[in-house]
Amino acid sequence: GGPVRTPNADRLAANGLKFNRFHTTALCSPTRQALLTGRNHHTVGMGGITEIATAAPGYNSIRPNTCAPLAETLKLNGYSTAQFGKCHEVPVWETSPIGPFHAWPTGSGFEYFYGFIGGESHQYYPAIYEGTVPVEPEKTPDEGYHFMEDMTDKAITWVNQQKALMPDKPFFAYFAPGATHAPHHVTPEWADKYKGEFDDGWDALRERTFAKQKELGLIPADAELTARHDEIPAWDVMPEDLKPVLRRQMEVYAGFFEFTDHHVGRLLDALEKLGILEDTLVYYIIDDNGASAEGTINGTYNEMINFNGAAALETPEFMIERLDDFGGPDSYNHYSVGWAHALCTPYQWTKQVASHWGGTRNGTIVSWSKGIKARGEIRSQFTHVIDVAPTVLEAAGLPQPTFVNGVQQRPIEGLSMAYAFDDGEAAERHTTQYFEMFCNRGIYHAGWTAGT
Repeated sequence: GGPVRTPNADRLAANGLKFNRFHTTALCSPTRQALLTGRNHHTVGMGGITEIATAAPGYNSIRPNTCAPLAETLKLNGYSTAQFGKCHEVPVWETSPIGPFHAWPTGSGFEYFYGFIGGESHQYYPAIYEGTVPVEPEKTPDEGYHFMEDMTDKAITWVNQQKALMPDKPFFAYFAPGATHAPHHVTPEWADKYKGEFDDGWDALRERTFAKQKELGLIPADAELTARHDEIPAWDVMPEDLKPVLRRQMEVYAGFFEFTDHHVGRLLDALEKLGILEDTLVYYIIDDNGASAEGTINGTYNEMINFNGAAALETPEFMIERLDDFGGPDSYNHYSVGWAHALCTPYQWTKQVASHWGGTRNGTIVSWSKGIKARGEIRSQFTHVIDVAPTVLEAAGLPQPTFVNGVQQRPIEGLSMAYAFDDGEAAERHTTQYFEMFCNRGIYHAGWTAGT
């Protein structure tokens, strides 16, 4: 229902299923570790991002060996495995090129890794590793370099090589772009596609999105749009001299998103050319948990200014002088809180807020032509990111592991979503789920929620 054109997401959805009650944890590292292990984020030590780890149980950023990742299980059962893009699961004291590397992707079940280890990276000048070795991009931004294109090229090369050398061996790929996390980096040709489309501001965007969601049947026809909280300013009260900057922030973000979808499409095309797309289970999980409100009320030309407590230095005059540079190699930009809130329509709040669906509910597409008979349908059973791993294991015909490398395993806490693939009316099985992030707490049980 959002404003960005995503033809490849639409293509997958038309050939698969749209899950409109799929959830994440509200933040990067916790969601990723939950996704990769099938366990709740505190079970695997990731109660927050790696950078804020403490000695408290559930928050130390160390995945216990009793919770082996999905990639390790698949590798031990004959799969080729690779990870591309963002990692953000490595304890910060182990993130340098000297290791240790046991928590890096290549120590966590992935035979090949090409991407960055931290929470975000410059898309024109990324800090890339191949395996555990730092490498430099082969081109400059002036020569057309962008990490999204680069990581897609590497993924296509890897899967082509894997199928050329071992055509009968299955593969598991975790394709995790730095997009559309900040910094929002994309060339003007993509951002300019959206020129003028956000001139009426974020409150109007919420209303349009809400109407479209009803039209698509994603939300009930009698749903009411949640109120905008006082902490998030109305578009009409924003300074007029800042509005050209605010509009450009959203144009750049939208272009960045469409650009990302374009490269996802290139990867899908590569699988199709190999004749394996129909027999590939694809999860397309959209968004940065909830949309990110980390760009301040005014948005920012350099996100790091906010993280260093100096956002006041970015006056409207400062940003207007750099209006044409948003999204370019000299920027490190992020949009305003108002846009983040609009992109979480129809819910309250945003990323980091685990007590409300704005922080945790993510549009998710599942496509698998040979394994799912249904086409283009919506699934409204409650699902969570910890459900991905057990679904993949069920699809692969593999039992959930009791021992991995000689270590007894904690049970996977997620529940396979496969029961809902061909039965939209099936009773939901994931009936209870808790949420917690920065003391924002929520719980879902049998159709009811409580949050604080």
